Amino acid sequence: MDWASIFIQDTTWAFASEILLRCMLMYIMIILFLRLTGKRGVRQLSIFEVAIILSLGSIAGDPMFTEDVPLIQAVLVMSVIILMYRLTTWLMMKFQWFEDLLEGKPIYIVEDGQLVVKSIKNGKMSHDEFFSEMRLQGAEHLGQIRTGLLETDGKFSILFFENEQVRPGLPLFPKTCVIAKEIQPKKLYACIYCGQVQPLSNIQQCCPRCDSAEWAEAMDRPRVT
Repeated sequence: MDWASIFIQDTTWAFASEILLRCMLMYIMIILFLRLTGKRGVRQLSIFEVAIILSLGSIAGDPMFTEDVPLIQAVLVMSVIILMYRLTTWLMMKFQWFEDLLEGKPIYIVEDGQLVVKSIKNGKMSHDEFFSEMRLQGAEHLGQIRTGLLETDGKFSILFFENEQVRPGLPLFPKTCVIAKEIQPKKLYACIYCGQVQPLSNIQQCCPRCDSAEWAEAMDRPRVT
């Protein structure tokens, strides 16, 4: 095995120095773009901005090590993209319909302690992912949550009920969100699919909101703050 061929091939010291220069310039251009967006972290980037970042990475990659791609071409392309980004953000601030077109709208996932069935179907996330986001913010069951909103950047925003307003709700932790096998008298049960809470006459009873027939014993514990 020719290790020199694998690691060096026909690379000269002159081209190695050129690669260093190309990488530094492309790095500066990407940092410049991030500064122009005013964002401090990836979690603050919208889907539109992530797409722009990926495009810039592709544009910057080839000029870093491809000898026959002049830097001026990459700089011109990146400059045009930055200008287009600034124009797009201005249009988004100016016209709400344009912002909705590019970034979408926030989706209400929980309202008054119950999952919004239509939003769940359109939310592109599983129940486990929604439940995980709610657990991370200190929710033990849906009855503690007044409003849960899936933001356009993928974050999950929650407004909680005051403790005296907490109602019975669907448990969010795996050990407590267990499908009930039999009905206990004077107990309330929550639909595992949508969070509807009601007493049951039999374990196969269908939920009036979503037609699911899987139930878990509801919880009414207040939040620990």
